[in-house]
Amino acid sequence: MIDIEIPIGKRSLKYRLFEMLPAALSYGALILLVVLSLVSPALAAVYLLLVIVTLLVKAVGIAIHTIQGRNRLEAAQKVDWSSRLADLENPKKSYKRVIGQSDSSFAYSAHTENLRLISADSSAFPKPSQIYNAIILATYNESYEIIAPTIQSVLNCTYDSKRIILSVAYEERGGESTEKTVRRLKKEFGDRFYAFNLVKHPNDLPNEVIGKGGNITHAGRFLKGWLKHEGILSKDVIVTTLDADNKPHEKYFDYLTYEYIVNEDRKHLSYQPIALFMSNIWDAPAPMRVIATGNSFWNIISSMRPHTLRNFASHSQPMEALEEMDFWSTRTIVEDGHQYWRSYFYFGGNYSVLPLYIPIYQDAVLSNTYIKTLKAQFIQLRRWAYGASDVPYVATRLFSSDRNVPFAGGFARLVRLIDGHVTLASVSILSAFGGWVPLFINSEAARSIPAHQLPEVVSVLQQIAMVGLFITVFLSFKMLPPRPERYKQRRTVLMLLQWVLMPFTAIIYSAISALNSQGRLFLGKYLDKFDVTDKATHESVAMAKQLSKKKPPKAA
Repeated sequence: MIDIEIPIGKRSLKYRLFEMLPAALSYGALILLVVLSLVSPALAAVYLLLVIVTLLVKAVGIAIHTIQGRNRLEAAQKVDWSSRLADLENPKKSYKRVIGQSDSSFAYSAHTENLRLISADSSAFPKPSQIYNAIILATYNESYEIIAPTIQSVLNCTYDSKRIILSVAYEERGGESTEKTVRRLKKEFGDRFYAFNLVKHPNDLPNEVIGKGGNITHAGRFLKGWLKHEGILSKDVIVTTLDADNKPHEKYFDYLTYEYIVNEDRKHLSYQPIALFMSNIWDAPAPMRVIATGNSFWNIISSMRPHTLRNFASHSQPMEALEEMDFWSTRTIVEDGHQYWRSYFYFGGNYSVLPLYIPIYQDAVLSNTYIKTLKAQFIQLRRWAYGASDVPYVATRLFSSDRNVPFAGGFARLVRLIDGHVTLASVSILSAFGGWVPLFINSEAARSIPAHQLPEVVSVLQQIAMVGLFITVFLSFKMLPPRPERYKQRRTVLMLLQWVLMPFTAIIYSAISALNSQGRLFLGKYLDKFDVTDKATHESVAMAKQLSKKKPPKAA
């Protein structure tokens, strides 16, 4: 079996050098501006303008993909996926019915073509009645109030819950309270699925970091044995991982199952819905709302670029493929994004991520106090930015005599991976402050026309790039869930004013968290623990505020 594991302990020199590369490039991009400003303010101006113009070109693409992605998301949610899935049960009869019909709904022509192809050779395509959807719901110490709505959202789906195998993967380190919570959940919901399994992940298993990867892999291995015992074939099972606060759209499993069936090379695909951090958006503080909305739109944009799409948060993959790969990595805190590379190398490059234009709703970061929320948001973004740890994993396999993927395709993927992390860490800082650097650190810059005009030119380019922000603001209002009755109209006004915080959140959170993660990799100070993001509710926050106002009793 091919080795697709992350090394444990001391890394090789080559691996260490590639671990240091993202930080070297990100910090180097910032340092280079300072060096050029000291040596030649004119060169510094040219360097910065190249960065800003590149950012502007990307902003145009982002604006276009945002609009297109939002339209696809809206169109896909209107489709009767349950009906299309039912058509696949008897494709010949269905094809005769739909042939020649005019229907402009999302991908209807593709549905007609799928029916034609399956009718011609049905042996290569399973029927919907053969398929089971398995869900691994990962939890650590989340409360019943967080997890129960997630399970209820699955039951609210149009897909038959009696074809769903739900496994609650919980941690032994969650303690007695977690044990009580999961048993309560099974008692309340257990008879409404094909099966409801509780799978406890033991503490201190060898070769595991403390994180979600070990938990869901342990549940996956349990599921493998359980399916064998039940006589259910792995090739007839699709596995979806959910976090405790994830709520799939009601049509998600119909859409997923449909795409699984119609793609003949289904084993080498994973299926990526669009994560929208909107569930509690009205309750989160303003900085967190900006970050959550920005992340939601980035996921929409990514869905429009399948060649760059990676596994993120909740995603689905065939059980057959997962069994072969021994599920997810237990050695990284970013098991979702890493799963893309793990699968890519395991299948020799014959692997891709198929976008599903349908949401899985998640919570914006919210803790019991404002300060805790600010801290929790940074920790979450730092964990996501730690995906830079995939750079050495990819590079050492690509630049190897044992390479098992095409070099050109692998190299293009590596360049995009590095570019994404370097851009995240450095570009917002350069665009915000870079125009003033030559003037502040080099007295000769005042006599250099390019350097003297640089802040003004950068400002104009930034204003042009703001068009993308206006599009995001407009579309974000269309995507907001209804305003809760507990909030007055002025909360909507605040939802508009919050966007003045975007430059600050881009630098203080996105860039600094990325620099932090890359710096840790550079120094070999690895993040070896998954810091669970706080998942508070409006009620728990209100209770915490109430308790904080109570004065402690006076000493006798």
